[in-house]
Amino acid sequence: MTFGFASSSAGSLSTSASAASASRLLEPAEWASAGIPLLRNPREVVSGLHARHLPGISTAIVAVLDPDERLCASASFSRRPAPADGWMFRNALLAQLRRVIPHDLRRRTPVRTAILVYCREGDARWTEEDGAWMWGLRDACTLHGLRCGAYITLTHDGWHVLGEGRSGRRPSADSPPEPFAMTEAPPLTPRTGGPVSEVLRRAAAR
Repeated sequence: MTFGFASSSAGSLSTSASAASASRLLEPAEWASAGIPLLRNPREVVSGLHARHLPGISTAIVAVLDPDERLCASASFSRRPAPADGWMFRNALLAQLRRVIPHDLRRRTPVRTAILVYCREGDARWTEEDGAWMWGLRDACTLHGLRCGAYITLTHDGWHVLGEGRSGRRPSADSPPEPFAMTEAPPLTPRTGGPVSEVLRRAAAR
């Protein structure tokens, strides 16, 4: 009697754990209906991040873009060999975001957008691992005050923006970096003008 109760309880806990794990991923239809902002030039974005980080298989690149689609910050890290779990992916992405850029939680509406490029084996078809990364990206963006942007896979066939159908052959998981990087937001320049600036200009010209 006791054994039967324990077995039933263990089975219930196992079912609950499986259901909780399954809920931490997004299906393609859910992602497509989430209002993810479209990238104006996904190839330029992917090529720039590829040239900057040179990702290998199982490498994730999280990048933050300003409203003009210029790069504010980015970070790359390797995925640990463990079962796909959106909660773990969320924590990893959030840790990287906190490391490279301040949060925007004080804003009423998000201004900057975070995107994720994941280099993996396989083809462009959606996998449960992709669904876990999507869930993790969306949740990490919410906790860091960012808009959730595109999820892009990088495979041996090329790059693929999941949920949009846009793709390209280069860069791929095998290609060398291209000879350009994506535009970064320029630093603030000091104001010029007036007699002091003219004196400095003449001194520099000597």
